[in-house]
Amino acid sequence: MNKIYTSILAAAATAIVATAVIAPASVNAWGDSANGRPSYTIAEINAGKLGDKITFNSISDSKIGNEKNFVGAKVSSQAADTWNADEITVKDGETYTIRLYVHNNSPKGTAKIAENVKATFAVPTAVAKSHTIVGYLDSSNAAPNRYWDEVVLKSDKDFYLEYVDGSARYTNAKLGTVALPNEVITSGAKLGYDKLDGKIPGCYEYDGVVTIQVKAHQSVTAKLSKTVRIKGTKGWNESVTAKVGDEVEYQIEYENLYNTTVNNVMIRDILPTNMEYVQNSTYLYNTAYPNGARLDGNTVTTSGINIGSYQAGGNAFVRFTAKVVDKELKCGDNQLVNWASSTVNDKVTKDDASVMVKKTGGTCDTPTPPTPPTPPTPTPTPPEPTPQVIPSTGPSAIVLGALGVGATVTTAGYYVASRKKLMKK
Repeated sequence: MNKIYTSILAAAATAIVATAVIAPASVNAWGDSANGRPSYTIAEINAGKLGDKITFNSISDSKIGNEKNFVGAKVSSQAADTWNADEITVKDGETYTIRLYVHNNSPKGTAKIAENVKATFAVPTAVAKSHTIVGYLDSSNAAPNRYWDEVVLKSDKDFYLEYVDGSARYTNAKLGTVALPNEVITSGAKLGYDKLDGKIPGCYEYDGVVTIQVKAHQSVTAKLSKTVRIKGTKGWNESVTAKVGDEVEYQIEYENLYNTTVNNVMIRDILPTNMEYVQNSTYLYNTAYPNGARLDGNTVTTSGINIGSYQAGGNAFVRFTAKVVDKELKCGDNQLVNWASSTVNDKVTKDDASVMVKKTGGTCDTPTPPTPPTPPTPTPTPPEPTPQVIPSTGPSAIVLGALGVGATVTTAGYYVASRKKLMKK
């Protein structure tokens, strides 16, 4: 049975708060895989102009205005009706909420269910005066099957954006507000109506909103580079392909960007569910230990490790091994993302690396493989067999008693990805 779009006001009465009207987006900010989809008014939808087609975010007089402008931003502490879909000027240390509106425009409700619906945000990792965040919406049986829109965050000073870990949310009339995985900023996160199964029926009663939070920073205190390789191979990358049972080596490079010595640098790594830490595999490389020193305690993936003190420009490398296991692998492709962090003076720097695992056989039907991601550009690597440590600006002191001893790592702080190519001032 068709779900008639009675009026903008009637539809808005049942909308969730996060879908308030936003300002018009700049020309060409939006796009889709059809190189420009048609727009429809509510009257045209009710008159059957869409037919049996499933399409998203194409109504021009929707409750959010023009649905093609479906990505917006606002200061997180501001009211829900202050979204801006064009650009927003940021302040140092301020947190911003980025919104992506999701609406299957078919009026036929559960008779026209969009399949494999997922949302993805591309959050820039550079240091610049302007950053464009792009939101993507995908569905395997919609036409077009990919949609995107953008919002610009800008400042008169250079800044970078920290994605706030665990901030991704999805809100609709049935689920209320539920958490989404951090993969929403890498490979994408599935959405849904009554569960996150990728299925969204047509009409306003099934629409929803995805939100993430980012924080603006105009100061850079450390550089952290996280890379990975299959154990026994050479060359470090931001992503590798592995299978269950393989062991991989992770490398975390820390560099002090302060102009003064810092003490008690904490390094911590958070492994995803299907990666298992290999006991007694953590090694520290720096000027005090150019050939590496094994750290006891096995706390690098729990409470973290203290790697000592470093002068301005000083650096260190931490390496450890993990094994791919099958605890919650889904059939098909799995992207296992894990985050490394350094903490100095309550300021946190983060970077991530990925292991791609494909699960087939057994009860898994062979899935149609998705479009493979763009192969990552290998990051510069230290010569084998030991990392190159900057000799003239190494650690002024290593707290031997603290090596391998866990300490709690704070969660608020800074994010600087290895892809930023930061220049020291």
